[in-house]
Amino acid sequence: MREVVGILAVLALAGCGASDGGSTDGEVTGTVTVFAAASLTDVFTELGVQLEDDHPGLDVQFTFAGSSALATQLTQGAPADVFAAADTDQMDVVTNNGIVSRAPVLFATNTLEIAVPPGNPGGVTDLADLADPARTIALCAPEVPCGAAAEAVFDAAGLTPAPDTLEEDVRAALTKVELGEVDAALVYRTDVQAAGDGVEGIEVPEAADVVNGYPICTMTDAPNPAGALAFVQLVTSETGQEALTAAGFSLP
Repeated sequence: MREVVGILAVLALAGCGASDGGSTDGEVTGTVTVFAAASLTDVFTELGVQLEDDHPGLDVQFTFAGSSALATQLTQGAPADVFAAADTDQMDVVTNNGIVSRAPVLFATNTLEIAVPPGNPGGVTDLADLADPARTIALCAPEVPCGAAAEAVFDAAGLTPAPDTLEEDVRAALTKVELGEVDAALVYRTDVQAAGDGVEGIEVPEAADVVNGYPICTMTDAPNPAGALAFVQLVTSETGQEALTAAGFSLP
């Protein structure tokens, strides 16, 4: 199994998680800025609202994008309190740069699924159809986690994909399907669920062994350390894990 979760002690080290109990006791105010993978848009927005309700003086602001783009911004000095990536490779980029304050914690996992427009006008049935030049296909660019996972899935299946467009994050690929601009895209199963009636999902058996692990951590120069810790604690709490499960993520 090619698990993109990595084993760099993220499971054993709960330094960013709810086990830091007590450190957010008292008033948590100000703005907390969260850089997060695009596939976390819906569930993190929901959790941000909940955190603001729990702490009326807190304002949670998000920047959602491809994990590689976010990692680059962070290593170039972009101010943020929290970083949540869609794989451990991009978390390693910021960790190796010495800008995370605590060991990353793995809080969710995800796998890929084919998304097609309603009614499946392109007649896509399986992964092999995404290697058919006659069809119009969107994939994530290889430098972002969903693109790296797609490459691994195609390699495992012995297929060469035929993408017509390579998108900068998974939500951009999903949007191509929602707009009917492509016959199919390979996205996360959570994105298919989030799109509701806007797309149809086709399971990819070959994706079962390509699992993306999602790590989260606070930043060394976080402008709001208390707010950052409060957000990470919520994500890794029972409440946060229930929200992630409801959004289609699996738990590590």
